[in-house]
Amino acid sequence: MEFESEEAAKVFYDEYARRVGFVVRVMSCRRSEVDGRILARRLGCNKEGFCISTRGKVGAVSKPRQSTREGCKAMILVKSNKSGKWVVSRFVKDHNHPLVISPREVRLRPTMDEKDRKIQELTTELRNKKRLCALYQDQLEAFVKEVEEHSNQLSKKAQTVVNNLREFEPIEKELSQHR
Repeated sequence: MEFESEEAAKVFYDEYARRVGFVVRVMSCRRSEVDGRILARRLGCNKEGFCISTRGKVGAVSKPRQSTREGCKAMILVKSNKSGKWVVSRFVKDHNHPLVISPREVRLRPTMDEKDRKIQELTTELRNKKRLCALYQDQLEAFVKEVEEHSNQLSKKAQTVVNNLREFEPIEKELSQHR
């Protein structure tokens, strides 16, 4: 699988995680020693690994909590290739814990029907705007054509006046000599 950017890969895996029922955690990245850009990114389940607790070592723990880490191996590794695309080079699908979609997540995430409805609504709006734009363009072209025709008519009339004046110039000279 291939992505246009690292962010596109993150978005895809995050959406996959929501649908499947786990939360994504950015686990690690590998950077170029030359320019520091990210060459590879590893994303995984938030229950990856085990928590090494420092609680209680520094001071008293007021509310002890259970670790959320369960050693889950589910992850995706994407690497940047020479063309700049991000390619999945490793994918581990299996989780070692139950997967759950929280009720809050279900409420926040629009259903595909809602998304489809929104896409359809926006497509209809775009189609209507394109029709309106085409109508405005037709009206503008008709107006420009009318202005051009009017301009041509004015030019012809002005030329007729100039020609008439040229015809009367010799007659005017002759009359002025007889006076």
